[in-house]
Amino acid sequence: MTARATVTVDLAKVIENTRRVVEALGGRGVYGVTKVTCGAPEVARAMLAGGAAGIADSRLENVARMREAGIAAEFWSLRAPAPALADEAVRLVEVSLESELETVRALDAAARSLGKRHRIIAMVDLGDLREGMMPADLPAFVEAADALPNIEVHGIGASLTCYGAIVPDERNLGELVALTQTAEARLGRRLHVSGGMSSSLDALVGGILPERIDSLRIGESILLGVSTVTREPILGLHTDAITVSAPVIECLVKPSKPRGTSAQDAFGGRPTFEDRGERRRAILAIGRQDIVPHGIVPRDPRVQVLGASSDHLVLDVHDLPEPPRLGEPIEFVPGYSATLAAFTSPYVEKRFIG
Repeated sequence: MTARATVTVDLAKVIENTRRVVEALGGRGVYGVTKVTCGAPEVARAMLAGGAAGIADSRLENVARMREAGIAAEFWSLRAPAPALADEAVRLVEVSLESELETVRALDAAARSLGKRHRIIAMVDLGDLREGMMPADLPAFVEAADALPNIEVHGIGASLTCYGAIVPDERNLGELVALTQTAEARLGRRLHVSGGMSSSLDALVGGILPERIDSLRIGESILLGVSTVTREPILGLHTDAITVSAPVIECLVKPSKPRGTSAQDAFGGRPTFEDRGERRRAILAIGRQDIVPHGIVPRDPRVQVLGASSDHLVLDVHDLPEPPRLGEPIEFVPGYSATLAAFTSPYVEKRFIG
């Protein structure tokens, strides 16, 4: 029996998934991305134990939490800080992903005052339309940034798939390499090529990941075991390193179709219902404030997710041989959106095993 909703991380499986990704990349660096877990120090330690070269996160608050937990690793900031946060960024991370010269100048000033030298990855937009300057602007940006006394242009990088759903392929990854080579000719030294995130593993499996790619930033594939292009299992990774469970708070037989005049639900939608007669339904102590209902898969295939309000998850459990008891946890494997919500919700207990 359990009292509240819980997200559970099997750290042994995170370690093994990280190790398999590192081995598959054959010498390229893997920067473990912890942002979906809100920078959980336990997850960062597991990724490092599996061979990750460093830890990457988009929020400085998460990096601070991991630093305070005693994690000694190279940290990358995946989201450029606002210029006002330049001091905090320089104190917390060794490398940040940048595309605005004004921000880089703020980082240079912060590094000077702190007696540090800050490294940046110059981000270029290759079609996904999230962060990154247009390719034509890269040469001038690189020259101006590298001229700053406390800034080092460490490399060139790109983000693909997360926003525009653009798949890494021979064309855009080849363009990234070519842009890097042009920048190297201007600066007169070799640069690091940060070749994207979990979606670039599909290019690896397909044999089209360029040899010049030096590292990938991997979070979802390590934690959930799937390709971010197809959402199918990849590289033989564990797909249940993270699970979510919540206790049953009601289990009754009810009609499968509401009765009365229909209007909008709590979220402005107009739901439709199939009349399947009377069915046993269970309500769990978790809702849209904590989880994405369509982003979870019950561990028992006889359980069906019907929907959710802000604080109740409604299931069809009619096909179970015995009705679940009050307080009995029902377990799910979450997708990315549901994992993000569960870790962000203060109402979901976080549990680490293994």
